[in-house]
Amino acid sequence: MSIRNGEILFIKSVKDGIPNRDPLNDSDARRLFPEEDGRISLSDVSIKRDVRDFVSSAYENGGPERKHYVFVQQMMNEKGKLLGRKSIAEWIAQEAGKEKEAKQDLKRVLLDHCFDVRTFGIVYSVNPKFHLTGPVQFGWAHSMHPVDSHYVQGTVVMPSTDASSGDDGKEEGKTQGTIWTTYTVPFAVFAMPGVINAKNAEHTGMTEEDQELLLRALWQGTQHRQARGRGQQQPLVLVHIEYNDPYYRIGYLEELVSLVPDVNEWRMQQRQPASLQDVKINLERLVRAIEEHQSKIARCRIWCHPSVDVLGEWTPYQQPLW
Repeated sequence: MSIRNGEILFIKSVKDGIPNRDPLNDSDARRLFPEEDGRISLSDVSIKRDVRDFVSSAYENGGPERKHYVFVQQMMNEKGKLLGRKSIAEWIAQEAGKEKEAKQDLKRVLLDHCFDVRTFGIVYSVNPKFHLTGPVQFGWAHSMHPVDSHYVQGTVVMPSTDASSGDDGKEEGKTQGTIWTTYTVPFAVFAMPGVINAKNAEHTGMTEEDQELLLRALWQGTQHRQARGRGQQQPLVLVHIEYNDPYYRIGYLEELVSLVPDVNEWRMQQRQPASLQDVKINLERLVRAIEEHQSKIARCRIWCHPSVDVLGEWTPYQQPLW
């Protein structure tokens, strides 16, 4: 089955961390909205990183068919130096057994063997230069409520260097543990929209198998890519709508969902939710929009984590979790 035009809505939560930091703001949370708005944001790059890392882990060495390599990744050579686009492309071609074909048509080799090239597109800035717009495009993920980040400090018991004694017998070097500092967010719920363009999928060769892997990677990749600074992350709701009308989409799905209590109530209370127990996710407007546009919809699927309280009759679209 060929790819249909579609939309994605992905909602996830994070506790005690920041999934996507702003390097221009002391690695604090990213804020695209004014300070008084209170919401924080995650870039589409961070979401794609979760997907790519999951695919790399689930399909080691490209998988048995050698078609699930990841092109955009961090690779080092034997001297510990970062590899560039050209070297990574040549490595993939070699691993896939397509070195000869790559010399004639590198773009075709990467499309055939790289999941992220078929799905997200590619910008290849080394001769021969080429680029393709990916069929899957994500928007920014914004928190569904105001969020305060907190500056915290601590110490590591190990000093960064060994202590030693100088000629005068006095101890030199580091004699105490290292002090660390960071920003953290106690709790936040994020909503991220995405679109799938069928015409672009024809150009890149994205398949229905790639689409299903993308959805699985959004869910399980969020659980898989954990690190102390990124916090404890949990996928909550994933919506995928496919259209039989190639020129139609509902649009702005993230604006059809809300938290209960809503963002205005949290602002009035001058506080933020601290856990999933404090909120419910309201899908009533989204489900109503889906029902109103059934004639244009080929399929709608919704995944919900059992830990979240969801409002709205979404069960006709319920899917089993991975």
